[in-house]
Amino acid sequence: MSAAPSLEPSTDYVQTELLNGVNFLNKKVLAAGGDIEFKNFKKLKNGFKNGSCLNGHVLTSANDVNTKELQNGFTLQNDSKKTTDIPKQDHPISKTREIKESFEPPTLLVAALTQISFYILMFLGYLSQALFPPKIVKEKNRDGYPPLYDRFSAFYSRYVYRRVRDCWNYPICSVPGHEVVLKDRVTKDNGWTFEFTGSKTKCLNLASYNYLGFAEASGPCAEAAIASLYKHGISTGGTRQQFGTCELHDELERLTAKFLGVEDAITFGMGFATNALNIPTLLSPGCLVISDEKNHSSLIVGIKLPGATVKVFKHNDVTHLEQLLQEAIYYGQPGQPKGAFKPWKKIVIVVEGIYSMEGTVVRLPEIIALKKKYKAYLYLDEAHSIGAMGKHGKGVVDYFNCDPKDVDILMGTFTKSFGSAGGYIAGTKEFITYLREQSYASRYAWAMSPPLAAQIISVINILMGRDGTNEGQKRIEALARNTRYFRLRLEQMGVIIHGNEDSPVVPILVYLYSKICMMVRTLIKEKIATVGVGYPATPLTQGRIRICLSAGHTKEQLDYALDVIEKVADEIGIKYSRKTRDFTPIEYSKIKIYQDL
Repeated sequence: MSAAPSLEPSTDYVQTELLNGVNFLNKKVLAAGGDIEFKNFKKLKNGFKNGSCLNGHVLTSANDVNTKELQNGFTLQNDSKKTTDIPKQDHPISKTREIKESFEPPTLLVAALTQISFYILMFLGYLSQALFPPKIVKEKNRDGYPPLYDRFSAFYSRYVYRRVRDCWNYPICSVPGHEVVLKDRVTKDNGWTFEFTGSKTKCLNLASYNYLGFAEASGPCAEAAIASLYKHGISTGGTRQQFGTCELHDELERLTAKFLGVEDAITFGMGFATNALNIPTLLSPGCLVISDEKNHSSLIVGIKLPGATVKVFKHNDVTHLEQLLQEAIYYGQPGQPKGAFKPWKKIVIVVEGIYSMEGTVVRLPEIIALKKKYKAYLYLDEAHSIGAMGKHGKGVVDYFNCDPKDVDILMGTFTKSFGSAGGYIAGTKEFITYLREQSYASRYAWAMSPPLAAQIISVINILMGRDGTNEGQKRIEALARNTRYFRLRLEQMGVIIHGNEDSPVVPILVYLYSKICMMVRTLIKEKIATVGVGYPATPLTQGRIRICLSAGHTKEQLDYALDVIEKVADEIGIKYSRKTRDFTPIEYSKIKIYQDL
């Protein structure tokens, strides 16, 4: 693999300095009238509850919001004392802001009832299997063969998931914009099979990853895609290395690199494959991957394939990450002869921008500081954050105002904010050239369909303002305001939500399977489409309704959805939050977002 990008930071971006291990402050942002001496600044813990100062931001948990005091432009935690070594400021520093993430746990009673209800469901499944064997085709001539697939998975699918199948995998028959049309279906055999009724239901779409609202059947992006059909056809008929590259692919890669602020980029036809088929080209036995425990399955598949050693750190816990880095460097590769030491070939930290089940945002400035300190590589998956985060829609790198060159491997997909399909990897010219030659996706996977590339090119041009309008910025700001408004209103209701205050992925914790199903079914009756998520996609006790917001949603649509959600929350009893609620009316137009900070 090519050498890592230069570790020298660019003066065009926010500079970060490592203090006390993983805590760092931004002198350019925090200083007023000159640099501040930070050497005696009190060390803050890196866990979610106590937060830490970095890049002009303070990462914290919503649980501790009432225990902090703003002093001289700094947010000090409840266990912090005013430091006399910091010069007194005449006024608060306006560029210091809090980054809040909420992780309120359920009560012990709710957690216990969730466990009990799940085991009752399992017991009824085993009882049903014993008394009423399924009328399914059984395999023959398999005596002596080991199971081809996991028997528990088959049982779970038939006797647990089948009971609630009507809440998942809804077929649609429209563009998944701010509204979506569902094909109605019924089951006459308790979920074994479904039949279409012939009718359709138009719903407010709170389920799709259409963050910037570019999933549209008309408009400049759709027109560009249609025009490309007449010039390039539906497919180029080959892989990127075998006569499958057309001018749209080259243009898209140049534009993607320019949009991200890096030297080069390479694109692929499938987002999942962008991770699963490219990571193996970067790793080999003797390499160490340190992966966040909530990473997407595409990352996990890609990490496992090349035979590298994998260690997992607690979700977004930079303290645990640093501990693993220190141990890896100190002990080296295991299994060496007594007294021998063999270092790892390379260490790669793998994280996501927005975690799609949690709604959390990676603590990027801290992780960049760690990778620099310990000379590790950083692989950042911005599948859900590119377009959806940052003042300019450039992802969490933009959100924290970091230098994109500080991230060795930038990955993202075009399936969410861009209303298309496929993915990209971006970085240095040398690194991307290596991928063009060695990537399995570049060698063997079919090239991206030209209409998909045309759609993405059109979206990026809009986001960069190259179309001569401010439509891109308007959408970025609309998504940010919709996200803040929706999350604030949910907090007022008293439901438990997880994640970052600026994340358009909003999980509402429901916990019990029965309540997940009840909520999904009731919302569809009220013409609102959402996604229910339970075990094994989430931990057993953390079933949820996941809502994805879009720039295409109007305030009136959000208000309607919120009113229905509150009514359903009262009916089924999911107002579990014990946090103090602020019932001050929220004025949508006055919500502060990127350009107001």
